[in-house]
Amino acid sequence: MDYKARIRRAILPELPDDETLYHAPGQIGDGRLDSGRKLIGDRALKLAAVLVPVVDYDTEPKILLTRRADHLAQHSGQVAFPGGKVEDADGGPVSAALREAHEEIGLAAEYIDVAGFLSTYETGSGFRILPVVGFVRPGFQLAIDPNEVAETFEVPLELMINEANYNRHDIEWEGRPAFYYAVEYEGYNIWGATAGMLRDLSRRMQS
Repeated sequence: MDYKARIRRAILPELPDDETLYHAPGQIGDGRLDSGRKLIGDRALKLAAVLVPVVDYDTEPKILLTRRADHLAQHSGQVAFPGGKVEDADGGPVSAALREAHEEIGLAAEYIDVAGFLSTYETGSGFRILPVVGFVRPGFQLAIDPNEVAETFEVPLELMINEANYNRHDIEWEGRPAFYYAVEYEGYNIWGATAGMLRDLSRRMQS
């Protein structure tokens, strides 16, 4: 079975319903780092969407990632997927993910074949994120928005779907024990929400 078929079989083929997107607790996320509390509490969550771009190279499929601009007020310099808040004008999270990918890194929607979705992910900053998995046809040209993105890079898909590559880091968060997962690749530290969503893909593909 080729990797596309493996991914399609592992992920959610249909857009989650409104209850899942707007009301039900996120299936994974920062709030699960410490089972004794939820980082988000009772705050209303804002819906966001990210594109998980899997570039369909003949030799080896790779995941396209960004490193956020160093001057940003939140999550500066961190590795992330292109994406952001779902706006009313988007008409839904898929359109939002495609729009953000075009705005942030110039990736045109015509090169993207949306394959499905991963579990919703809740962040401590108050977002519920829907990861939109898309196969990207080679030949695209990127145009980075320096206001949001410092650089882009690619990481082998096989590296990120091997759960053994995810290292657990135990930390203290506001006086309570917590932990997160991270993957090191050629000097890049892939951690936090990005690693959490990729680990979801890994676990789905291995199950």
